[in-house]
Amino acid sequence: MKKASLAGAFFVSAIWLCGAQGACPSPGSLPQVAVQRVVDGDTLYLEDGRRIRMIGLNSPELGKRGRADEPFAVAARQRLEALVAANDGRVGVLPGKDDRDDYGRTLAHVYSARGENLEERLIAEGLGFLVAVAPNVDLVSCQQVAERQARQAGAGLWKKSPVVRAEQIDAPGFVLMSGRVESVRRNRGGIWIELQGPVVLHIAPGLQRRFDASALERLKGRKIEARGWVVDRARRGGNKAGQARWMLPLTDPAMLEAVL
Repeated sequence: MKKASLAGAFFVSAIWLCGAQGACPSPGSLPQVAVQRVVDGDTLYLEDGRRIRMIGLNSPELGKRGRADEPFAVAARQRLEALVAANDGRVGVLPGKDDRDDYGRTLAHVYSARGENLEERLIAEGLGFLVAVAPNVDLVSCQQVAERQARQAGAGLWKKSPVVRAEQIDAPGFVLMSGRVESVRRNRGGIWIELQGPVVLHIAPGLQRRFDASALERLKGRKIEARGWVVDRARRGGNKAGQARWMLPLTDPAMLEAVL
């Protein structure tokens, strides 16, 4: 898909509801656990048997089943390997409030012995996207700062804009996209932000309190950026006539930006 550049855009923080902060804080002394292997840029296996999915980071995917590696996927894995090696093959692990994903992996923040957050480091070097999935959002503010710096510097995956237009979405999976809001509506199923094109953004009822309702209403007619994992509603049997085929669930306000 072609990339839609947003160079020079000004991002409105009203949707995020969080201030800019500096480097992610150190959690203090954590036991250092031996790493068995680095799987990719956001996943590693520990010698104690735990499989760690790093919180707040989504690195480019390595190729599987004949698919090519996504840009910077190999670089992200190699960089994480180097960071682990520089820490004597060990890492500190701080599990999230929600500490398990659907694949049985432990969701955790990963640190060096000096207290450096490795997700923030990889994001700052342009080797992964910031992602925020409530309730594991304690480091969102500092990781946002890291991503803004990487984006402004054109580091890693930001050398060529990875943003795609909503009209170009044609497959499920992770995406950073831009689009213009046609409507914002609310029903028992949550909040639905309809975009021009075949995509709707969805905020589940249980997450609505995390979002500023008035700020969402002001999105009508505005250009936005959204990120997350696109779902094919037709495949799930939930795509009715006249509805957008592709749905992007918003898991935290940090996954949505208004653009002037």
